[in-house]
Amino acid sequence: MNWISEWALPKIQTWLGRKEVPDNLWHKCPACEQMIFHRDLERALHVCTHCGHHMRIPAAKRIEYTLDPGFQRIELPKAPVDPLRFRDQRKYADRLKEAQAKAAMDDAVMVAHGTIEGRRAVVAAFEFGFMGGSMSPGVGEAIVTAARLAVLQDAPLIVFTASGGARMQEGAVSLMQMPRTVIATQMVKEAGLPFIVVMADPTTGGVTASFAMLGDIHIAEPKALIGFAGARVIEQTVRETLPEGFQRAEYLLEHGILDMVVKRGEMRERLAQVISLLREPVLPGTVPEPAPALADAMAPAPVDAMKPAPVAAPKAAPEA
Repeated sequence: MNWISEWALPKIQTWLGRKEVPDNLWHKCPACEQMIFHRDLERALHVCTHCGHHMRIPAAKRIEYTLDPGFQRIELPKAPVDPLRFRDQRKYADRLKEAQAKAAMDDAVMVAHGTIEGRRAVVAAFEFGFMGGSMSPGVGEAIVTAARLAVLQDAPLIVFTASGGARMQEGAVSLMQMPRTVIATQMVKEAGLPFIVVMADPTTGGVTASFAMLGDIHIAEPKALIGFAGARVIEQTVRETLPEGFQRAEYLLEHGILDMVVKRGEMRERLAQVISLLREPVLPGTVPEPAPALADAMAPAPVDAMKPAPVAAPKAAPEA
């Protein structure tokens, strides 16, 4: 060390006043590993400005990005805590308290109601940071509450999924939430209201196997992982190599599982278009024209493309 670093630099810092620099000013993209300034990342709705990778975001941000200002968050009913008294290396009750303190939520789903570009909607958003967004009695209670609120307000229900599936620490009690959430979605449909599912990365396990695949409209963010079992488990079961991009949003769109793949920056506008298309009355004798982006996303394949290719007539055998 020389006199500059040992004497001069500390003196200069003392004169100017030492300022602590926060350690969260820059974020690394998990896809391309480029560094992004936190304000640029916030303006881009946590989408990488270099490669377009959609980063995982908290449930509170998801609702903030979707609903108009002035939305109201719903206080959810309390669910039984640790019904099985589960313990592995630590008590499940301790893990649950830690997750609640970290996420500032009672469980892995947040529910709010408000408007999307002036159109009423009830939104439920999964928090993947809360024990992997796993399903528990609290999650089931949240989906049921959101469905009842949608029926009460005569508003569509939109669910943003991001989950690893059922919560193993609650065993069969967690699996019971699969039929329970299915019944909740049926309540919305019987009331004649749209049920829209937006699948974020990842949407897997019991969530995919229950209500997430029962939407009237299925939307996903780009390259979101969507499936039931993991790709490695499937490969070991069927003993075949899976195609590239298997279980990603674009692959599912190509094979008819999804209706559209929408970027996060366009999600709010697209949801407003879908709600308008499904809910706003049509005057007699008029045919509404959907927005161009929505029309392109939902347009059926051309009739000519579905016709089988003509088969050439067999040539006559040459005369002897």
